[in-house]
Amino acid sequence: MIKSLHLYNFKCFENQSIEFSNLTLLSGLNGMGKSSVLQALLLLRQSYQRQLLQNTGLALNGDLVEIGTAEEALYKGAEKQEIAFAIALENDTEGKWHFEYDREEDVLGYASMPVAPSEIFQSSLFTDSFHYLQAERIGPRVIFKKSDFGVKEHKQIGHHGEYTAHFLERLGENDICNSQLAFPGVESQTLHLQVEAWLNQISPGIRLHLTDNLRMDLINLQYSFPKQRKAQYRATNVGFGITYVLPVIVALLSSSHGALVLLENPEAHLHPQGQTKMGELIARAASCGIQVVVETHSDHVLNGIRLAVRNGLLKPEQTHFHYFDDANDMVKVVTPEIDEEGHLEDWPEGFFDEWNKSLFELL
Repeated sequence: MIKSLHLYNFKCFENQSIEFSNLTLLSGLNGMGKSSVLQALLLLRQSYQRQLLQNTGLALNGDLVEIGTAEEALYKGAEKQEIAFAIALENDTEGKWHFEYDREEDVLGYASMPVAPSEIFQSSLFTDSFHYLQAERIGPRVIFKKSDFGVKEHKQIGHHGEYTAHFLERLGENDICNSQLAFPGVESQTLHLQVEAWLNQISPGIRLHLTDNLRMDLINLQYSFPKQRKAQYRATNVGFGITYVLPVIVALLSSSHGALVLLENPEAHLHPQGQTKMGELIARAASCGIQVVVETHSDHVLNGIRLAVRNGLLKPEQTHFHYFDDANDMVKVVTPEIDEEGHLEDWPEGFFDEWNKSLFELL
């Protein structure tokens, strides 16, 4: 599990450390650096997968993340023309990487050889015990793609969630990895039925139907509602948010202890109750030893997590809430702590307080 990430001269960060826990929530105004924290982790994974991190440099553009040019990755006020990352794991193993900016070639190659013990590359950031879901996920489709090897061998759903239907069709009858994630009152722990149970908190009574079109290598996903005479509806004729949140639920329920899940805006297209339930599911996953890093603008997701702490599902020390703000053209990171009652010791200006501000103005 990642304990901390240090960023030096990367994008908007001159010199910043970010502490992580089982559940790390990143919030703040747009353009304050939340996504850059995730991008730093993704850059390391992307570069490792392309066998560049070991001895060459950073792969700035790929399937996981596209930074653009090396100049765009470098902090604008950098005194030294280099970028550095450091990751510490909970067992105090630490990996450090220093990259020098070559203006002529516009690349970030090694300034010095990395200090990265083999244990670092055995962590979930670099293995198959990993899921990353972008804010821009795949929406409702009539048919969904199948993955050649990603589902069967690597158990990946794609960073847009594009292989979620295939994942469920292949692995839906397997039990979920953590019984603590089972929805209360649902006896079966198969992935398919547990996904349906959590989806029912968004759309009551909904059922999933998956059909493998073998000759076309495509999966058909339909939904049904028992009260409507069991008629099946293609995904394009059912609420957008249902298909959009499906990869989030599948990623969390299918992850095992020690996995790393990066989520961008899990609340997208959900009504408030559904957003709160996603906060609860995220908290439950974190309590099982799955490390979840979530970027969100939703006070409902935050409150779902706070309620989970209050109800004893997650310990306060298993959470880190980070609020990214601007201070004199510098990024300031504020980290309010939570107690066992789900209360925050501090409520920074701008931290999920718009509802109160609007209500005060209305009154």
